[in-house]
Amino acid sequence: MQHQKLDPERASGLVIEERIIHAVLSGRIAPGERFGEKEVGEIFGVSRTLVREAMIRLSSRGLVDVSPRRGWFVIEPTVAEAREIIEARRAVETGLIMDHALVSPEAIARLRAHHEAQQGAIAGQDLARRSYLLGHFHVHMANVLGNSVLADILENLTARTVLISALYQSEEDAQHSCNDHGELISAMERGDREEAIRITQDHLVHLEKALRNRARSNRHTGLSGALAES
Repeated sequence: MQHQKLDPERASGLVIEERIIHAVLSGRIAPGERFGEKEVGEIFGVSRTLVREAMIRLSSRGLVDVSPRRGWFVIEPTVAEAREIIEARRAVETGLIMDHALVSPEAIARLRAHHEAQQGAIAGQDLARRSYLLGHFHVHMANVLGNSVLADILENLTARTVLISALYQSEEDAQHSCNDHGELISAMERGDREEAIRITQDHLVHLEKALRNRARSNRHTGLSGALAES
């Protein structure tokens, strides 16, 4: 069966959408950041119509909103929304683990490769890559386990979690998250679902506690730099 190719304009719209999500996950864009359709169009070399369509899709995913005065902007979740999002992640990630008593060696290898990349980013003090990989691990896990629907859900929830935590983790927080991911992979490799669920729940509890007074050191000063391909 042949896959239908996307037309260039549709492909460009998806690039805008994916680049913004990546910028959010990597901490380059802060809550409240404004997107001017003209500016974004110039960055990607596309029409304002195409930018608007990408923003509408991002709005449906709960990452941006529109205001008559401000135009498009990144959402600024409240504390109450933060709790709801973490609860949603807890339900989705726990359910994902419950559905996979046995994880193939190939899947474990892919998860370990991702974990090694996280460790490398931490060791190299690459803040943007570190933030992205730590957030993306949960999306990657869903993809590796063969559930693209949950991967999409987790991508939205993870991006919004990063926004809530003010887009920057301390080195201690980052290492704690990375260690949790390593322990989770080991538990899944052993087929110990109970331990994997415990690690996942503890990981989200730690995340909830860490949603306080985060620095914004990873932000870029301009939208063009934030949306640059990395």
